[in-house]
Amino acid sequence: MSGGRIVVSPPGGDVGDPCLVGNTVLYGATGGELYCAGSAGERFAVRNSGAVAVVEGVGDHGCEYMTRGTVVVLGPHGRNLGAGMTGGEAFLLDPDERLVNDDLVALVPLERADRERLVELLERHVRLTGSARAAALLDDPERAMARFRRLAPRAELVERDAAEEGRLTA
Repeated sequence: MSGGRIVVSPPGGDVGDPCLVGNTVLYGATGGELYCAGSAGERFAVRNSGAVAVVEGVGDHGCEYMTRGTVVVLGPHGRNLGAGMTGGEAFLLDPDERLVNDDLVALVPLERADRERLVELLERHVRLTGSARAAALLDDPERAMARFRRLAPRAELVERDAAEEGRLTA
């Protein structure tokens, strides 16, 4: 995917937590947007270098080798999340830290700008897909934002901390 927008919603009357997009979706994406009111299979957004996506769960090996882009996961995630990730970001609702590959990435609390952007993405997700899950989160956005963590490359965090330290000592 290099542009455009894909919107995937379950059929009316569907119950449960549907898996609506399969394995390797957004593999190597360079741009565009994906909003899915269901979960994705394994290797979601691998080598993503610019796409924006909101999904309601991902399988194993999500966001591997990402270099740019934004992924929002509103449900469970599989193991090895973020392996080899050197850029971009993922916002995870109630992440399971044991399943995150923390060699190159870390889970951090959201900053104000992150929360504002995340609320905008959730609002767009609801508008485009009719997602009940995202709508419920927006009923109490402050409480919902406290449940999210940002998955970010450790190199980015080191750079940010060094810049912050430089401002404090200058």
